[in-house]
Amino acid sequence: METIRAFLLRKDVEISLRRYGIDAMGAMAQGLFCSLLIGTILDAVGTQLQISFLLQPLVVIRGTTYTVGGLAAAMSGPAMAVAIGYALRCPPLVLFSLVTVGFSSNALGGAGGPLAVLFVAIIAAEAGKLISRETRIDLLVTPLVTIGVGLALSAWWAPALGAMAMKLGALIMWATELQPFIMGICISVLVGIALTLPISSAAICAALGLTGLAGGAAVAGCCAQMVGFAVMSFPENRWGGLISQGIGTSMLQMGNIVRNPRIWIAPIVTSAITGPLATCVFKMEMNGPAVSSGMGTCGFVGQIGVYTGWVREMAAGTRTGIEAWDWAGLVLLCFVLPAVICPLVNMGVRTLGWVKSGDMTLR
Repeated sequence: METIRAFLLRKDVEISLRRYGIDAMGAMAQGLFCSLLIGTILDAVGTQLQISFLLQPLVVIRGTTYTVGGLAAAMSGPAMAVAIGYALRCPPLVLFSLVTVGFSSNALGGAGGPLAVLFVAIIAAEAGKLISRETRIDLLVTPLVTIGVGLALSAWWAPALGAMAMKLGALIMWATELQPFIMGICISVLVGIALTLPISSAAICAALGLTGLAGGAAVAGCCAQMVGFAVMSFPENRWGGLISQGIGTSMLQMGNIVRNPRIWIAPIVTSAITGPLATCVFKMEMNGPAVSSGMGTCGFVGQIGVYTGWVREMAAGTRTGIEAWDWAGLVLLCFVLPAVICPLVNMGVRTLGWVKSGDMTLR
């Protein structure tokens, strides 16, 4: 047993929730952001501003026409797998081999490809790390093992994992349509909490394909956390804290939450309010990339995702235009209401003596 532990330590293979559930999952979301999300944004910008370079076909592959954005989106599988490999600190040969693994697992996983990529890429990466530099023909053996394991698992697991993710996501979205008030609260609170925790809410939403009303509630919950923490901690953190939390991430408060969990009350209560407002009143839907549902105001990706969803609907003929009510809902739910409700709730928490000045100071 000690020999095995020493070998795993030497190979930097750490079987832990943090390594796989936090580091790898967070990296996967970044890979998805740098491919699918950027591609979608480029297509939306090209359509709205009529930029010919972004609209014209660059290449046709097996009858499918790709624009600049389309090519970026098509590389989402490899981008996610390589990002996971980077988070797992893979040697170069393993990292480069994950390009093939990511493409195959994402393609075979269908709409639920991101979840398939997460599982398959992690196992293929660790298998490659175990064999790396163990033979004199490492240049051949390491890619063969990494790609072989990845392709085998892609064929075996990816379709089932993808189908499972889509069914679970569809169930959540169906429940949201059926019970928008209750599910609006649940989704907004849970995804918002996931965003502030050191895990990836974006990756979770992407893996489940969370769009529609459920995606809109997720956006509202994330914004409640980010904008809420940014505004209510302004006296301690001033403008730097406002920007780093409001446009960056509320995860910066995690250390303070550990020291005093009660500072989390106001953002959670705020998300429980804005979530059902999103589903029942404004009926805000996320019909852009599912990964945007878990991004909140981080780089304004959540808002861009909602907007690209509107553009898609207009292109498909299901929407005639963007109404003032749509913009009002987006601005109120993502910025105004969190900035107003969260500090008000926090004033009540402070009155009870549960939170005091300095509890939210970023260190």
